Amino acid sequence: MAAQKLTRGRFIQLIILMIILITAFVWRTVTYQQKTSTQAQVNTCNLNVGDCVFNINNKQAIVTLLPKKPQAETPLELHISNIDVAPSATVSGITMNMGILPIEFTQQKEGWLGKFTVPNCTHDKMTWAIDLKVNNDIYSSQFTVIK
Repeated sequence: MAAQKLTRGRFIQLIILMIILITAFVWRTVTYQQKTSTQAQVNTCNLNVGDCVFNINNKQAIVTLLPKKPQAETPLELHISNIDVAPSATVSGITMNMGILPIEFTQQKEGWLGKFTVPNCTHDKMTWAIDLKVNNDIYSSQFTVIK
């Protein structure tokens, strides 16, 4: 396409377009508000100390990690008692990013049972986080694996 001559009408169009763009940029910058987190509740508990007790749907749910002294690359079980709805959970590394591991739950007489295995880490001591989601609430637990 051949270059066109800058006429007075085209120059005015460019000026009006620039004024509109600058006005939109300034308006968005001034009125910007950072979004708040949508998670309703975050609680943290240490599973190495003992069982975690969370208030879920106005009931005391007990979260237990077995074995009590977890080791890498061995099957671990997460027991959740006294909740009616199916939970979902993920395990992720805190000390080192080891990815996100899902926990699949099966219903038991006493509650829910989730089975998972954490991989070996280069650190002698690795801390992991379990984020348990029930409805829109997230309940966090931590445990440490020692080589």
